[in-house]
Amino acid sequence: TVSTVGGAFYLKQWRSYNISIWDTAGREQFHGLGSMYCRGAAAIILTYDVNHPQSLVELEDRFLGLTDTASKDCLFAIVGNKVDLTEEGALAGQEKEKCSPDTDAGDCVSPRVPKQVQLEDAVALYKKILKYKMLDEQDVPAAEQMCFETSAKTGYNVDLLFETLFDLVVPMILQQRAERPSHTVDISSQKPPKRTRSGCCA
Repeated sequence: TVSTVGGAFYLKQWRSYNISIWDTAGREQFHGLGSMYCRGAAAIILTYDVNHPQSLVELEDRFLGLTDTASKDCLFAIVGNKVDLTEEGALAGQEKEKCSPDTDAGDCVSPRVPKQVQLEDAVALYKKILKYKMLDEQDVPAAEQMCFETSAKTGYNVDLLFETLFDLVVPMILQQRAERPSHTVDISSQKPPKRTRSGCCA
């Protein structure tokens, strides 16, 4: 996949709604941009590499503090990417491609390595974020629902990730809009201006 430089903007249609998605660079030189994108976001996706444990450590070190700019209603998803390079991803790829038992494994998928970061590690980071934001686990989606393993290369679980977020985010936004005070002015209830002796309105 192509690395993001600074930030990239995408507009995705989901049912009758248009969803705005900002893809921010994870490299350290673009770290300062993160807080700007977090502000006002309905959901934040934090991504690490399942083959590099250090990427999860850096994710916590660099981005945990950036969640300060996110609203209290903002949702967080922890996503392990590049699962296609692991043994688990190879098995998932075989099932997706429906390779027959007689097919040589080397002809179906290339050799893979054991996964270096487990899903439980992502769950632990999710709970750290909730604690950092002083959020009650009972008031937010469960960690198991908000932690994913995906492959941007093959598309594995990518649709599931965004469908899950959209299903949670859209009703929340609609409810927030409904609870906002109305700015409509009823002109029929307005008293007509008084006329002064000079004939001007006051």
